[in-house]
Amino acid sequence: MIDPRRTDVAAIAEAQPEGIWLRLKPGTNIPLLNGMLHVIFKEGLQDDAFISARTENIDALRKHIADCTPDKTAEITGVPAEDIVKAARKYAQANNALILYGLGVAEHKGGTAGVMALANLVLATGHVGRPHNGIDPLRGQNNVQGACDMGTLPYTYPGYQATDDEKVLESFARAWGVDSLPTTEGLLEPQMYTKAIEGTFKGLYCVGYDPAQTQANIAHVHKALRALDFLVLQDMFMIETAKFAHVILPAASFYEKDGTFTSGERRVRRVNKALEAPGASKADWEIVCLLSQAMGYPMFYNHPEQIMGEISQLVPAYAGISYRYLDEIGQVWPVSASERHGTPLLHTKTFPRGKGHFVPVSYMLPEEDADKDFPLVLITGRRLEHYNNASMTTRCEGFDILSPEEHVEVHPVDCEALGIMDGDMVKVVSRRAVVKVRARVTRRSRPGTVFMSFHYQKTLTNFLTSPGMDTKTMTPEYKVCAVRLEK
Repeated sequence: MIDPRRTDVAAIAEAQPEGIWLRLKPGTNIPLLNGMLHVIFKEGLQDDAFISARTENIDALRKHIADCTPDKTAEITGVPAEDIVKAARKYAQANNALILYGLGVAEHKGGTAGVMALANLVLATGHVGRPHNGIDPLRGQNNVQGACDMGTLPYTYPGYQATDDEKVLESFARAWGVDSLPTTEGLLEPQMYTKAIEGTFKGLYCVGYDPAQTQANIAHVHKALRALDFLVLQDMFMIETAKFAHVILPAASFYEKDGTFTSGERRVRRVNKALEAPGASKADWEIVCLLSQAMGYPMFYNHPEQIMGEISQLVPAYAGISYRYLDEIGQVWPVSASERHGTPLLHTKTFPRGKGHFVPVSYMLPEEDADKDFPLVLITGRRLEHYNNASMTTRCEGFDILSPEEHVEVHPVDCEALGIMDGDMVKVVSRRAVVKVRARVTRRSRPGTVFMSFHYQKTLTNFLTSPGMDTKTMTPEYKVCAVRLEK
């Protein structure tokens, strides 16, 4: 387990005889992974046969990590050199090794590079293309995979099909009964906010999402939302973003509609309606159809099964997906038209690009780090008891009893230096904002770091967070933010 915090999983790893917990400094994922690779190559633990047959650019990677010794890595990351060596040996020598990573990797300025560093580990050891091996990103919500598959990324059509592929454009235009379709890429979410403030992005249609609470650096986001000419919110509750909306469309919950979810393992499963939606609320697909009709484009479906039929015609990976099979164990894309269960295991013989390409990646400093004026690093994340913006879970009496309000986790060493007691009200101060919250003295946090979640509408933690973002995807840097605590 690699994590600055002593999470429940870190505690399990630490307690097991064969387990290990690497408690690194926030934002030093890349140096740690490069250090592990250095050990693997120095000790000859790499899979040379796999590297020769299925990868390229190994010489550039070897050269890049030649100086990433355990001692240098320990100096940067705070992880003891002997633990780095131990972890590298265990991973490389395991018969089966699966990497699971979460937002603690992605939500950094070097998030994309961190994922590439993980991929380098997998390729160097050959832990891919076999059962119980590989690399698996743990999604933040249950249908993130399905949303991406359906073209919500601003630079693809459904099925990750390119916006400049003439055959793709022709097939979609024909199915949708239009003469032509846009070929230009859209905007990433942070770009929308910047353009809104500049006055060139006028309207936002926000479905099941609460950027006014959960986006980073939300003072900037609030400014952008206020600048919009028109904001439509489609949601179940009056969330924080509702305060900025011009129109609110009441949406049904997943209990109240039919459809599908696609999990992080690419498994498409049925969602079966159990209850009638209350009041005027409707399923998302029904609302979209009604909006389309009101705007002059006829869009009619009787049931989500018809929508899935259209998807299977237009998205090659979904070609064989059918409601007839989804009630069993689901189907794992890619599913060809002649298949039933699909492809649970990827990359058995080749990769989508052919050979796996080693990409040397370097340590990327966060947007800001602890200094004299802001001597602590704030990490933000989630708590077990609540889900995302907590618009649902704070309405559950049991969860509200277990976790009724936000608090800031502080290590005893830092509390003693600041004269803070457990339960004290404190001000968490960053370069952007001040948030008042109770202190929780705990050894879960690393000395020099504090932790807060973003679940509570009454405590908008993300006023504090950094404007930094991943250099490629623009994912906000939620995991490193310089702060100080005041009583």
